[in-house]
Amino acid sequence: MDFSLSDKHEALRLKVREFIDNEVLPLESSRDNYDAHENIKLDVLASVRTKAKAAGLWAPQCSVERGGLGLPLTACAPFYEEANRSLFGPVCLNCAAPDDGNMRVLEQIGTEQQKTEWLQPIIDGEVASAFAMTEPHPGGGSDPGMIQTSAKLKNGVWKINGRKWFITGAEHAAHFIVMARTSDDARKGLTAFLFHRDQPGWQIERRIPIMGPEEHGGHCELLFDGLEVKDENRLLNVGDGLKVTQMRLGPARLTHCMRWLGLAKRCMEIANSYIQEREGFGVRLADRESVQLKLGEVAHDIQVGRLLVMHAAWMLDAGDFARKEVSSAKIHVANTLHKAADTGVQLCGAKGYSKDTALEWIYRYARQARLVDGADEVHKMVLARLYSQAGDEFWRWGV
Repeated sequence: MDFSLSDKHEALRLKVREFIDNEVLPLESSRDNYDAHENIKLDVLASVRTKAKAAGLWAPQCSVERGGLGLPLTACAPFYEEANRSLFGPVCLNCAAPDDGNMRVLEQIGTEQQKTEWLQPIIDGEVASAFAMTEPHPGGGSDPGMIQTSAKLKNGVWKINGRKWFITGAEHAAHFIVMARTSDDARKGLTAFLFHRDQPGWQIERRIPIMGPEEHGGHCELLFDGLEVKDENRLLNVGDGLKVTQMRLGPARLTHCMRWLGLAKRCMEIANSYIQEREGFGVRLADRESVQLKLGEVAHDIQVGRLLVMHAAWMLDAGDFARKEVSSAKIHVANTLHKAADTGVQLCGAKGYSKDTALEWIYRYARQARLVDGADEVHKMVLARLYSQAGDEFWRWGV
């Protein structure tokens, strides 16, 4: 396992860093560039996206033929990490959730017609997308087997009924992937469908207030009341919904981690800059052992996270599902981001708690990391189950 970057990918990483430094980070300093939900305003975003396309830093996860960079996951890792040194970076380069995961899975499994109609507009930045799976109790969340939203076929058209919630980006999205139950089979009971926001038979009941900050389009509760979807807009075969979910969520969890590492490093940058200058009781904060211990611990955790992410990315690129590797990375990096933000706030004191730095934004954002795409406890259960099945082979080396 050699995780060193090729000359090409190292040059790309440095190019992303330069773009973020020059074009994106300066936007954070003015509240005029933020929308009501503390994300980048859409008109400002459009301007930066034009520059990103011109710079050749657009849609790293998608094929060159469709206008992306065609990067493997091991090259996406440093790209995404550099992009999310800024709060706004990933969305400016079209590698933010949920579009990132949706583009990745649609290019992997969509028919040519589906790629042209549903995928290409997302790659081009013409529309945003959403992935509608999670449901309120007693429906499915981390356990997709509990999904109750139903789809019934009649005369070549599927009619969908049910309810979803906490659907990221739904208010802003035009293209949706929705998971629905098509039978009671434990493994083959779910199917994935594509629909457009202008289709009748569904509605957004509310944009759910959260701690924030929020992605564009928020986190919404959706009601499906007879949404009709043509059979041609089904993903894979009937009953392959669980497969679609697994194919989408594995890499998506890992790309979350890549971005979170960028935010964690940003917390370190802010804290380190502050402690180099700030003095208390005649001693510079950077010279205090207690402060050094805090920074050293976070630096250690970030580096462990980077290695976990690269190992999982390497395995996914090789065609492995990397279930335990992705779960390990998800647990560790989510907690590392939370720790980095908390440490940054603590070391910067009142300034860190204020909106004078990005720390409080990251601190609030970080709390969701331990919940989205599977809570810590779920991934620990996954690891326990895999260990129980594999025994000492749990730690096998990849060959």
